[in-house]
Amino acid sequence: MANIKNKHFIWNDLPKLDPTPPEAYFNRRAFIKALGLGSVALAATSPLTLSSSSAYAQMGRARYSKSEIPTIERPGLTSDFVLSKFPAKQNPDFVTMPGNVTTLTPKPISMAYNNYYEFTTNKTEVWKLAQDFQPDPWSIEITGECNKPAKLDIDDIFKFPAEQRNYRFRCVEAWAMDVPWTGVPFHKILESVEPTSNAKYVKFTCVERPKQMPGQVNMPWYPWPYFESWRIDEAMNPLVLLVTGLYGQPLPRQNGSPFRMIIPWKYGYKNPKAFVKIELTKERPPTFWNSMIPNEYSWLSNINPKVPHPRWSQATEVLIDNGKRRPTLLYGGYGKYVADLYKNDNA
Repeated sequence: MANIKNKHFIWNDLPKLDPTPPEAYFNRRAFIKALGLGSVALAATSPLTLSSSSAYAQMGRARYSKSEIPTIERPGLTSDFVLSKFPAKQNPDFVTMPGNVTTLTPKPISMAYNNYYEFTTNKTEVWKLAQDFQPDPWSIEITGECNKPAKLDIDDIFKFPAEQRNYRFRCVEAWAMDVPWTGVPFHKILESVEPTSNAKYVKFTCVERPKQMPGQVNMPWYPWPYFESWRIDEAMNPLVLLVTGLYGQPLPRQNGSPFRMIIPWKYGYKNPKAFVKIELTKERPPTFWNSMIPNEYSWLSNINPKVPHPRWSQATEVLIDNGKRRPTLLYGGYGKYVADLYKNDNA
């Protein structure tokens, strides 16, 4: 293993630095080789970092031109049946967001800045690299501890009643946005397959398409495909959405088309995108980041301003559209809906 004792890396200076990880400046393979394999290398390639406001000032509007907006906002699904489902009716209980937030992140910014390692670690390049991804046809297999296992295609999902909700979204890297998701309350989908009493957890497995997702080729050290899991009581909470759209239209490819999950009281990486399988299990399944770096990414990963990441504070968050910093709210501000789930947990 390389001697790193006297080397200086940018995370030593957190929380004052640019959010760009060091491998964005150097060849990633060479960077990892220089560090040596193991937890240090994985940490260097994990979701990174709390940032300075000056760095965030370069986000969003500064990273794309007006002529690129139609491509950024292009929906992944375009069939007449799917388009007929938009816009969905707004749920009046989820117009004003926790913290009395009423202003939404501008549409193109919410679609032009995101994490999606299956394409790239560069947040402002995801939308470009995702345009060749084909979200149609698609199916989701639901198996495991249930009486009625199912395989649902796109039309099957869109037959469930959907609604629009404005939610806060918080990345573990301490950036945030406020956006209107369209989706189906996930408990309705789970109820349709009749979970048994043995169903204690829900595991998601995402798509693996290296020919369409260059990050799966360029970063082979990750255990693709992406996988995530929750407790069944979390999954059945009425806040959780199987998301079909964003800003009143079908999801763009870079935001997880055709379907993604939103569980708004957890950090962003707990919200799987483009998943193809849901499995109800008796035993607790592993999760992607926790299985690699458990000391940095807990299995529950609830938003908590008092629990810092080992390399940065979680006390505040930065809005991606204007660089303004605001206090992080426990459970993202959704405590009245979910706090009772964790009475016996350090979460």
